[in-house]
Amino acid sequence: MSTPSAIIVGVGAEQGLGAALCRLLADKGYHVFIAGRTLENIAKVADTINASGGSAEAIETDATDEAAVKRLFEHAFAPQDDIDPPDFVVFNAGINRHIGFRGITAAEFEEFWRICCFGGFLVGREAARHLVPLGRGTVIFTGASASLRGKAGFAQFAAAKAGLRMISQSMAREFGPLGLHVAHTIIDGGIDGERLRSRRPDVQADTLLNIDAIAETYWHIHRQHPSAWTQEIDLRPYKETF
Repeated sequence: MSTPSAIIVGVGAEQGLGAALCRLLADKGYHVFIAGRTLENIAKVADTINASGGSAEAIETDATDEAAVKRLFEHAFAPQDDIDPPDFVVFNAGINRHIGFRGITAAEFEEFWRICCFGGFLVGREAARHLVPLGRGTVIFTGASASLRGKAGFAQFAAAKAGLRMISQSMAREFGPLGLHVAHTIIDGGIDGERLRSRRPDVQADTLLNIDAIAETYWHIHRQHPSAWTQEIDLRPYKETF
């Protein structure tokens, strides 16, 4: 019996959403292709999964590099005797920081767009190219509050995330009828992971989104019956004031 597989793009620290997704999928019996820009980080995630009896491999991938994204998908979809072609792809790459609008450089604005939007386009396109011929699969894009609304100091982030949302909607309308489930998650709050904790160590956990809880929602979307697919879902901690 062969093993199902998944591609998770945008994996960083072990205490992050990407790594939580990888661990959950491995627990569900998946072989996980772990893709991220920093080999040291993704290798740690893969080593942890493999040491606990799961199956994973780290593939250094810059999501803004078209050739690198193509190589990732070609490798993951190459025929293997014991591993099925992926049926689950997540784009989770991102960057965020406060920059006053008058101080944003053209290079900074483009950097945000390339990581949060262009990278999503590349991953989404390759996922569609490989999954649509198979007539099945799920693609999920990680969004944010900024996918819906701009905020002072975050124009560069909002513009990129809103663009990613439109990619997900366009893909869903084009490929849903062909069997490919495309969804977008709005993470409406801070994620309780290493990146945020390193900057705000005293923040209360119940005001943040738990990484494992978010990962469970992604799994639920992947397992939905095609008669009741989610295209977009918003997630927030219960103490969020909206």
